[in-house]
Amino acid sequence: MRALQRLVQGRVLLLTICAAGIGGTFQFGYNLSIINAPTMHIQEFTNETWRARTGRPLPDHQVLLVWSLIVALYPLGGLFGALLAGPLAITLGRKKSLLVNNAFVVAAAILFGFSRKAGSFEMLMLGRLLVGVSAGVSMSVQPMYLGESAPKELRGAVAMTSAVFTALGIVTGQVVGLRELLGGPQAWPLLLASCLVPGALQLASLPLLPESPRYLLIDRGDTEACRAALQRLRGARDVAEELEELEREGAACQGCRAQRPWELFQHRALRRQVTSLVVLGSAMELCGNDTVYAYASSVFREAGVPGEKVQYAIIGTGGCELLSAIVSCVVIEHLGRRLLLMGGYCLMAGWASVFTAALCLQSSLPGMPYLAVACVFAFILSFGIGPAGVTGILATELFDQTARPAAHVTCGVLMWTMLFLVGLGFPFVMEGLSHFLYVPFLGVCVCGAIYAGLFLPETKGKSFLEISEELHRLNFPWRAQGPAWRGPEVTESTEL
Repeated sequence: MRALQRLVQGRVLLLTICAAGIGGTFQFGYNLSIINAPTMHIQEFTNETWRARTGRPLPDHQVLLVWSLIVALYPLGGLFGALLAGPLAITLGRKKSLLVNNAFVVAAAILFGFSRKAGSFEMLMLGRLLVGVSAGVSMSVQPMYLGESAPKELRGAVAMTSAVFTALGIVTGQVVGLRELLGGPQAWPLLLASCLVPGALQLASLPLLPESPRYLLIDRGDTEACRAALQRLRGARDVAEELEELEREGAACQGCRAQRPWELFQHRALRRQVTSLVVLGSAMELCGNDTVYAYASSVFREAGVPGEKVQYAIIGTGGCELLSAIVSCVVIEHLGRRLLLMGGYCLMAGWASVFTAALCLQSSLPGMPYLAVACVFAFILSFGIGPAGVTGILATELFDQTARPAAHVTCGVLMWTMLFLVGLGFPFVMEGLSHFLYVPFLGVCVCGAIYAGLFLPETKGKSFLEISEELHRLNFPWRAQGPAWRGPEVTESTEL
């Protein structure tokens, strides 16, 4: 709770978190969830539009194809956005990148709002692509911005707020998408266009807040602007020691250009960092949490939840992820990153095992459908406690200033590619494995827990320079007995 109290005391830092989050990962979660409510209405609109153009209805399989494209263009846009995030963060800075990113949201909202009046389902496709690009940029830039702006004793809690805003966006989208609100047959264009509201809130608030101090000093070389940003973010606290630490970090990176994503895989000095990013980033997307949401409706119906009440039960799943993300945000600076990852994956593996048993026995034992419902909620809670937020911190904490934008690009590309592949392949996995569909996800959770426990260094309470020194010793163990590393050796090794 001490970390939370310190966070409240730093009012500017708290406002920065809210302003970055509402137009950042909140948008990702919101646009991910609101598309579920108007599924039937958009399919009917597609069919009606085609009939108005050609005089005949569109075959069912082609209606489904158009709908699949509308859904799939979101992660595809996210992939493009992830590739764009690194250059934007380097060229414009972290804060300006988030502000410019709202141009995609505004364009998408206009396309959504006028799509039915124009009789064009192609406008829906383009709009989904654009909100995907926006989500891809914000998912990479927001954790970078917040991680670089927070003091080291609060860095984990601040970075975890990205997961909190994602879960908040999911829940808000589920609530707004209720039939009683904007989920009806006439209101769905407004539902999709409502992504403009959080974008407008960010455009109104974020310009009043400071840029990342690390970006100002290390990338731009502006010591005075860095000092001013630190003083605003820290309040009455003395920033001399932190500024001196930033100057040492800047000296270690002096003369080194920003790394490109493919260069991260070429250097031994980044081996442990890149391996951790790829293994744990893949585990987060392949652990089965996203598929739980897809499978939840059928599980609730099997348990006897009335069809018209299933939408309210689905809101409960989003609420579980939000609750666990908030808890994780509070305890991360006490328990550390590694323990939360290990605990989350171990719990997920256990619940996946129980869920598989419940699915296999649901026809023979009367209480199994209710156990399956409990497993759905427990699995989502376990995911929110660790993997949901901690994985997003890795690219910020494990890489130095020159490699951090490239690491976030790599992490974003990996995340969006995996999200697309899981969404594409899950129906076939469900059909092929039937009640055993969670066995592969169980294996991924076990592997994630083992890797986090054995190979991931703990970064709790350490400065970026201290983390770099520890990773240098892990990457070059035969030099561990030598003098303490101060930066140039590793930064020289990152040059082609």
